[in-house]
Amino acid sequence: MAPNPPLGVLLHAIGGLMSAIFYLPYRKVKFWAWESYWIVGGTFSWIVAPWVIASIAVPNLLTTLSNAPRKSVLWSYLFGMLWGIGGAMFGLTVRYLGFALGTAMALGYCAAFGTLLPAVFNGEFSGVNVEFFRQAVRNFQTIISTTAGLVVMGGVVTCLVGIAISGIAGVGKERELPDQEKKASIKEFSFTKGVWVATFCGIMSACMSYGFAAGKPIASLAAANGAPEIWKNLPVLIVVLAGGFTTNLIWCLTLNLRNKSFRDYFKTEHTEGTPPGQEYVSAAPPRVPVPVWVNYTLCAIGGTLWYLQFFFYGMGTTKMGKYDFSSWTLHMASIMIFGTLVGLALSEWKGVSRKTSCMMVLGLLVLISSTVVIGRGNQLAARSAAPSQSADASQTPPAK
Repeated sequence: MAPNPPLGVLLHAIGGLMSAIFYLPYRKVKFWAWESYWIVGGTFSWIVAPWVIASIAVPNLLTTLSNAPRKSVLWSYLFGMLWGIGGAMFGLTVRYLGFALGTAMALGYCAAFGTLLPAVFNGEFSGVNVEFFRQAVRNFQTIISTTAGLVVMGGVVTCLVGIAISGIAGVGKERELPDQEKKASIKEFSFTKGVWVATFCGIMSACMSYGFAAGKPIASLAAANGAPEIWKNLPVLIVVLAGGFTTNLIWCLTLNLRNKSFRDYFKTEHTEGTPPGQEYVSAAPPRVPVPVWVNYTLCAIGGTLWYLQFFFYGMGTTKMGKYDFSSWTLHMASIMIFGTLVGLALSEWKGVSRKTSCMMVLGLLVLISSTVVIGRGNQLAARSAAPSQSADASQTPPAK
């Protein structure tokens, strides 16, 4: 199937939108601890949705997974586990910093590590040695030896600049708004906690890109077994997300045990403290009903939206052509763009200075420009490859 970079950019943009809005249903969950609604939603994100959608779209799914190269499956799963740590931390990043600042800080690390390393290491994870790094240098030199490669790398750098500008705008917002206003839109705002969590989250979340790189043999086998080119990454997602589910399950169950929040999954009533300025005749504190099934439904919606970001990411990657490593940058840029817009919709930027507002707008414009530049670079690569492919076809002798 011929590359189609403009369509790939559009698919990545839709994936970024899904990532930017997935947390909104979680904000409506009532009387559950974070760890409870995170793992319920994650069950849909990492287990239910991947299997259901792949079973529908990919022929011979079980055959592909059972015959996939063991090394590829192992590395995809391990990178998924590492990414799962970052995924859990992203929920805390939004919790402490809000969408705008949280996504800027986390995605800056994630974009840099998740784009460049898979590109130069070319998906080879068999061992780290001198030859390994020499090959990485050769891969990088190959990328920048063409006009198309230079344009793509320019788009990657532009994206990092845009994320940095957005981060500066987010820091400006944090400094200008008083704590009372910040906590009105971000109830558990904590800049210090948020910085540490965002840093760790961004680095570990880049492992999703490594998981896709390590899973290329699985995708190739899926295509050989009849999967359409656009769906061939869905089996890879099953393996990578299973690793992410493992680490998140361990983390959330540990928090359930420590915080004594296991009852969240079944409780029908919640005990509230006495509201300020009110007294009750009874010494017993008031109890309010817990919307159990509403909570489960909201988690299912949020979890499915989360999965859809990588559903569209997997499709977009198949359309980018030779420099498909740039898909990760497009994904990060799209998340940053729509994350900022969600922050605006939630009034997180209300009351900031004109200077900070201008920085935020500038960051958005630079990020949008980066997607255009990356798309253009991949389009140039696709056009340069087309003549050579046509020449090869013309030299093929006719069948007798």
